[in-house]
Amino acid sequence: MDGGTTVVPQVCDRDAGVLSFTAHSVVFTDEDPGWVHATLRGLDCDRLAAAMNPVFLAAFIARTGRRSETVDAMLVGDPLPGEPPLALKEIEDTGHPRIVYARGRRDDVRAWTTEGGVLVTGRGIAGRLEVSVEVDEDSRHRGLGRSLVTAARHLVTEPLWAQVTPGNARSMRAFQAAGYRPVGAEAVLLGGGARRTGGVAAGPASAEDAGVSQ
Repeated sequence: MDGGTTVVPQVCDRDAGVLSFTAHSVVFTDEDPGWVHATLRGLDCDRLAAAMNPVFLAAFIARTGRRSETVDAMLVGDPLPGEPPLALKEIEDTGHPRIVYARGRRDDVRAWTTEGGVLVTGRGIAGRLEVSVEVDEDSRHRGLGRSLVTAARHLVTEPLWAQVTPGNARSMRAFQAAGYRPVGAEAVLLGGGARRTGGVAAGPASAEDAGVSQ
């Protein structure tokens, strides 16, 4: 990669932010690309890290009036054939906190339960398919989180994305043990508005959203 930064328009009003890959970054925003590049050039840091520099992110947030929760690691897993390795029941329980959270940040949300946990998928940034799970307090430390994120790969026919706070080591281990590969980092700037491409408003992921408690 060239060490540069590409600026592209937002796919929806809800999501803006930064995706950071090996030696290249993508800033997705409806702000002036000239402002983005000028601000990055003015930073006193390694240009490979400029788009994720806290000074740039703070300026980005201030300019857009949005908010951001954290910088997440991006992971992706390929679909797997066959049935999931544990029994799942699809539900439409809009009252479950995990599902409510996902419906506020993603489109086309679907949810499944198993004894001790919940699995949720939905379309987030640029329509990519994302996964999050939650394990009940009394079911943790038994590998259920890893089983849930593995099961998610059996439910899809396209790459499945996850976002995890790098400091959430338990979650990182669970996703990697389930075959998800780290491919970069992201900082999502949250705002209002429904997806212009259609669908039920629901939203981007965060570290909290993708975190696995086992």
